[in-house]
Amino acid sequence: MRYYLIAGEASGDLHGGNLMKGLKTADPSAEFRFWGGDNMAAASGSSPVVHYRDCAVMGITDVMFKAPALLGNLKRCKKDIADWKPDAVILIDYPGFNLKIAKYCKDISVKVFWYIAPKTWASREGRNARLKEYVDKMFIIFPFEIQYFSDKGIPFQYVGTPLVEEIDSHEWKRPCEGSYIALLPGSRKGEISRMMPVCMEAADALGMKVLVAGAPAADMETYTPYINGRSNVEVLFGRTLDILKYADAAIINSGTASLEAALTGTPQVVCWSASGFSFFVGKYILRVLDHVKYISLANLCLDKPVFKELIQNDFNAQAVTGEVRNLLENSRRREEMQADYARLREVLGGGGASLTAARAIMEEIKPSQI
Repeated sequence: MRYYLIAGEASGDLHGGNLMKGLKTADPSAEFRFWGGDNMAAASGSSPVVHYRDCAVMGITDVMFKAPALLGNLKRCKKDIADWKPDAVILIDYPGFNLKIAKYCKDISVKVFWYIAPKTWASREGRNARLKEYVDKMFIIFPFEIQYFSDKGIPFQYVGTPLVEEIDSHEWKRPCEGSYIALLPGSRKGEISRMMPVCMEAADALGMKVLVAGAPAADMETYTPYINGRSNVEVLFGRTLDILKYADAAIINSGTASLEAALTGTPQVVCWSASGFSFFVGKYILRVLDHVKYISLANLCLDKPVFKELIQNDFNAQAVTGEVRNLLENSRRREEMQADYARLREVLGGGGASLTAARAIMEEIKPSQI
């Protein structure tokens, strides 16, 4: 059967690649066409229609500046789906774009599945009505989402968290000798531009080696202006999990990376900031912080502050430095965090999310093929 997948950022590409592997196991005759990145390309043996680095946006201001390009991508994607005639379209997170595609697919009677649900439990609950109308089934990956989407009446199946299988199957290799701090400043240029200056100040104060996990869609030119000749800072690409695993502590932009750090057992502090306008819209108009206690998935899964979150004005060099030193020097704090990480693994369950989702998609498609 023919599967059309759409992922708009690095984490979606990672999960999309694993889902493709699951689909190939469940359906050896599977054919793929996709919007995504290098992981999906490796899994499918083909190139993306559009690479996610050409369509990723962050925040309201970024959307405004890139609106013409985004509209062009939307039109191109709809035409490509109509021309290729897939048996199913699988949308991976990326709700701003994918909700429009879901409506289009519903209009032309193509089955739509959503892998990794939009975070409507955090903001934009109005999207739930469209999810219920346009999507045949969602596949959710966090246990706290089960009650939420049940209450909303949206068809779903809980398949577990795919990061567990990704981490458990990883072949570990230490990225460097000696002690170091891991820095994961995000996958988008906007995130990197806000994280790096503050974190470089913290690196100066800490006086330790810092390994920066380079984003897949970035290059050295993205980081060099911020590093500015610092001999204790090094950027490595394609080694994110290794960098996390062997670090004494990690400074992480909120997102999938914070959950990766928890699953690899790395003490961490999570940092997040946005432009003043985007933060205003999120807090006072979308009221994001009214819906959730935390911005990090591990904290949300356990419903407690497993690690500190430095948000917006609280994200500054002094605060980052102080929390990293606490993680390095306070053995009791580290032990408590490790105990919470162990509990998190229990809550998330074992691996196999990608194959479970793939088999469920197959079962949903089969009746329409008879």
